[in-house]
Formats: sequence, structure tokens, C-alpha cells
Amino acid sequence: MTDLKVLIADDDEGMRLVIRKLVGKVEGFTLCAEACNGQEAVELAERIKPDLVFLDVEMPVMNGIDCARSILDMDPSTVIIFATAHDAYMGDAFEVYAFDYLVKPFKVERVLQTLERAKTRLLRRHGVVEESDTAVKQVRAAEGRMMLHHRNGVSFIDLKDILLVQREDRSTVLYTTGDERYVTGDSLSEMEERLPKESFFRCHKSYIINLNHIKDITPYGRWTYVVRLMGTKHDALITHDKYDELEQMFR
Repeated sequence: MTDLKVLIADDDEGMRLVIRKLVGKVEGFTLCAEACNGQEAVELAERIKPDLVFLDVEMPVMNGIDCARSILDMDPSTVIIFATAHDAYMGDAFEVYAFDYLVKPFKVERVLQTLERAKTRLLRRHGVVEESDTAVKQVRAAEGRMMLHHRNGVSFIDLKDILLVQREDRSTVLYTTGDERYVTGDSLSEMEERLPKESFFRCHKSYIINLNHIKDITPYGRWTYVVRLMGTKHDALITHDKYDELEQMFR
């Protein structure tokens, strides 16, 4: 198995120790460096080229959000996981397409699950996902359908029927054909990971759209557009950068 390189950046030495121990519990990851401020993290990332970076938000010299932007400018495929005591920066974190946002004190199981999901994504990217990987087997076994846990139980949804996934009132909401609405506790990044990339597109920090149901796109302000979808009265926003990316996909 390919060793995936990890960088930890936090000005709290005790928290770096906690994350270091958690990383050590998941096979396939190797801790390569630690930083106590954002600027040091950027310099280390440029040198060691980590696959995954744990970032605190409030750090001296450079904060975690700016640090993430700099690291992603060097390598957009880097997995960024924020681990912070402040939930107020969640919106900023997902603007830079963070893989996850962990609020301290976090549960060990939550962090380990995030690391396993990140490992699956990174190994797929490296082309070395093993046949024994449970997540891959589950995807293949349920190809075309999604098992969704929500407050009323569990629903099984055909992926082709999902029109839009968006953040609403600190929850993630799925809208499907027939104007069905499902509320789940999964983050938007977790949903993005579960949805097939050939059909679903993260067009904004708060929206994922089904590419097969786009009706039209119209300007909304200087740097944003509105995406209208067939089969629902709900629409989505798409940023200027993501609009350019979408345009390239359809050429």
C-alpha cells in the first residue's frame, strides 16, 4: 500500500500529540512533519508535498484558512482537514473545499472515520485501491442507489433521482424528483464523496448539483450565477471559477 504523507499544523503542542496518535492508528498514513504556525505549514507543504494536512484555524503568523489556500494553490489535490475549537469558521473552511471540519473536543471514532474516507479518496487518486477495501465493495454492491440515514430512519434513493444537495440550517438536504426532501446529518463533503463524479458537481461551498438535470444558468451578481434544475423549484448557486470548470467539462 502507498504511504500517504500527513502534515499537522497547530500551535497547541498537546493537540498535535492527539492528532499524531490518531493518525498512527490508521494504516497507510505516515506523519512527515508538524508545524506550530500557518507560515511554517506552507513552507513544509512546499517541501514535503503532503497528501493530507490537518489544520487549526487560529494560528500565529498565518491563520488556517489562508494556509489552506496557499497549500491548495501549490497542489489542489491535497486533502485539507480542519481541527479547531471554533465552529464559526466552517463556512470559510468549505469555501476552500475542506474535506472535513472537526470541532474540538472531537470523538476519536469521528476522526478515524474521516481518515478512512480520506484514505479511500487518496488511494483512488493514486490508482491503488485494493479489492478488499470495504468502501469500494459497498459502492459496487449498491451501484446506482444510496442508503441515506436521516432523522426518520433510513431511505434508499436512486442516484439518478437526486437533483440537488445543499446546506440548510446547519444540515444537509437532498432534493429528488417528485419534490421529495431528505434531511441528513452528513456534511456536504461527505455527500460529495459518496456521489459519482461523472454525474454530480460541487458548484459552490453550499451546493452539489446533478449535471444531467441542469436547465439553464443565469448571472447573479458579478462573480456568481444561478443554476436552475429540471424537476424542482429549488435552484443552486455556482461561483465564477466553478462555472469556468463546468464549461470546460461540457466542451
